[in-house]
Amino acid sequence: MSESMKERIEEGKFVELTYRVVDQKSGDVLTTVEFPLGYVHGHNAVLSPQVMAELDGKASGDRISVPIDCRDLYGARDESLVFTDAIENVPEEYREVGTRILMENDKGEAKSFLVTRMDDKTLTIDGNHPLCGRMVVFELEILSVRDATEEEILAGGRPEKGPDIGGIPTRPI
Repeated sequence: MSESMKERIEEGKFVELTYRVVDQKSGDVLTTVEFPLGYVHGHNAVLSPQVMAELDGKASGDRISVPIDCRDLYGARDESLVFTDAIENVPEEYREVGTRILMENDKGEAKSFLVTRMDDKTLTIDGNHPLCGRMVVFELEILSVRDATEEEILAGGRPEKGPDIGGIPTRPI
């Protein structure tokens, strides 16, 4: 297919891509997607508006880098969302760095916390978004672009349900 014949990303196209998020300061890779992400352009905003805007008009095989100031997206870090507790107060299944814990406050609002630190005596959880306060670069590679089917458009028009973390007991903060 010649360059001009390539399908471009626009409203109603089904797009598959992979991406990684790199910390601008350290160059560390913070996130990579294990499996390609598929979505219908213009119907479900799976990535931030800045990234979605940059994808517009791109074609399969294109790679783009989008610098993002996560302070705009997630605000500044809030140290009041960081809790350290004695490890014996934490259920066994949460005693691993990287574990997500869903907790409710007294108003019944759920918030996700991440286990960020652990030693023999204590465990620290952090309710800040992992990218909070960082300057990052989204590096995306577009794998395929095609017309979305009607089913995909219908499915893409609905807000996505969050990941199912069934069976995790929640406890008030």
